[in-house]
Amino acid sequence: MDMNSIEAVVQATDPADWRDGDAWLAGGTVLFSYGSYAFGPEPLKRLLDLGSAGWTPVTVTEDGIELAATCTVAELYALPDSPEVAQRGWPALDLFRPCCDSFVASFKVWNMSTVGGNICTALPAGPMTSLCAALDGVATILGPGGTSRTIPVTDLVTGDGTTCLAPGELLRSIHLPASALASRVAFRRLSLSNLGRSGVLLIGRLDAGTPLVLTVTAATKRPVQLRFGHLPQAAALSAALDGAVPDDLYHDDVHGLPAWRKDMTYRLAEEIRAELAVPEGAPDLQMSGDFWPPRVPRRPQQEGV
Repeated sequence: MDMNSIEAVVQATDPADWRDGDAWLAGGTVLFSYGSYAFGPEPLKRLLDLGSAGWTPVTVTEDGIELAATCTVAELYALPDSPEVAQRGWPALDLFRPCCDSFVASFKVWNMSTVGGNICTALPAGPMTSLCAALDGVATILGPGGTSRTIPVTDLVTGDGTTCLAPGELLRSIHLPASALASRVAFRRLSLSNLGRSGVLLIGRLDAGTPLVLTVTAATKRPVQLRFGHLPQAAALSAALDGAVPDDLYHDDVHGLPAWRKDMTYRLAEEIRAELAVPEGAPDLQMSGDFWPPRVPRRPQQEGV
């Protein structure tokens, strides 16, 4: 899309350079599709380009994985095969490629779209939000005046297209802790159409054997995370969802009605619970045949529509 209100493109990584009418530019795939009025009634005047930031896309340590905000989807997809990551044997690496596949992206988007850009766009179906929230990702945010703060990704995204970022603040990186990466995980995703945008995306993980962490995204306007001290029974899980996700938090757009998203959230949450209840190493649990691990182009579709 032509952005004919732009007066300048500035190479910048310092929030002190930001002023009214600016927007941070990373991959730009969403920014350019939305145009000059992407962030409000006033047109954008400048783009602060992070393309020359030179941030290392991925840093792996004993403490976990640090993803630069400018890490691309293609770079993230390749990560599980890198020797320094593969040798650590983190089970949750199995989530990276299904979440990347959930973009259902063109070649250009795949190679230009960034982890940070997807999170900051704050679409309910944003798969980088799903991945980082589910793995207890902590975002580092830079502010004007040399300030910085950290916040869980689950709290960074506050609603459909909204975040807790103040004007001028910049997402620098996301840290995925080794404790979460070492967890056993289960992934479920549904879309109304083959190769369609996620309508429901849930990720469960077992920490240190038994505590369950369930993260609900795409179905809801913002990430919702439930934590259990042990693997719950089906009724307890359903009751917890009742309390954690009010009806008005389910998203409503052409990719799924709230009632369908709610029903599928309960269904997939129970499938995750049942899968993780099977002892590790036992034969894979087969419920309806369209689940873990998903691969493009074969994708789950809504049933009974």
